Amino acid sequence: MQNYPEAIGPYSVYKEANGFLFVSGQIPINPKSKEIDSSDIKEQAKQSLKNIEAILKENNLSFADVVKTTVFLTDINDFASVNEVYAEFFVAPYPARSAIAVKDLPRGAKVEIEIIAIKNKK
Repeated sequence: MQNYPEAIGPYSVYKEANGFLFVSGQIPINPKSKEIDSSDIKEQAKQSLKNIEAILKENNLSFADVVKTTVFLTDINDFASVNEVYAEFFVAPYPARSAIAVKDLPRGAKVEIEIIAIKNKK
C-alpha cells in the first residue's frame, strides 16, 4: 500500500520531467481512511505534508530537494498556523513559496500544498 492518497480526478499525483518532480496539490486525505480526518488547520497541514513526504520518499527525495511550494488556503487567517507546521518539515535554506487564499478546495479541505523538487542535484 502506498503512503499517500490516489488522485481524486484525471491527473497524476506526481510527474517527473527534465530532472524535476512535480507533485500535484495534496489535500489532507489520510491514505488509510481515504478521508479528511480532522477539521483542525494544523492537523490538515500536517497530513498534506505527510502525503508529500511519502511521495518524495518514493522518489528517493526529501524536503531538502524541494525548490518551490504553493500553499492554497481557504482562510488566509490560517497562514500563521500553517507556517508553524510547515517549519516542522522544511529547514533553511527554504524553498521559494507562494501562499494563496482561495474560495474552496476539494472535499472541503482547508489547505492544499503542491511542490516542485529537483531530482538531479549536482
